[in-house]
Amino acid sequence: MTDRRSAQQCRTMRELRQQIDAIDADLMELLALRSTYIDRAIELKQVEKLPARVPTRVAEVLSNARRAANDRGFDPELAETIWHEIVEWSIARESKVIGG
Repeated sequence: MTDRRSAQQCRTMRELRQQIDAIDADLMELLALRSTYIDRAIELKQVEKLPARVPTRVAEVLSNARRAANDRGFDPELAETIWHEIVEWSIARESKVIGG
């Protein structure tokens, strides 16, 4: 992650956009890293005979996202929506290999 200025320290839209772009790049790096864990989950779920979708885990991840967002002053509904998409993508990726 790169050095950050606070939003208030940005004096121009150009500076602000540079910070937003840097944050976006960091988010992509973290999402790419997260996907490597999904790939590992595929392997472990096959060994442990687990399905791609584990409803209790889905609920836990979404609840964690809402809580973390709320703790940071971020919109919990938006966080849940974003994480729902990430979780569904992950399950679809797993399902291609191990099924439901």
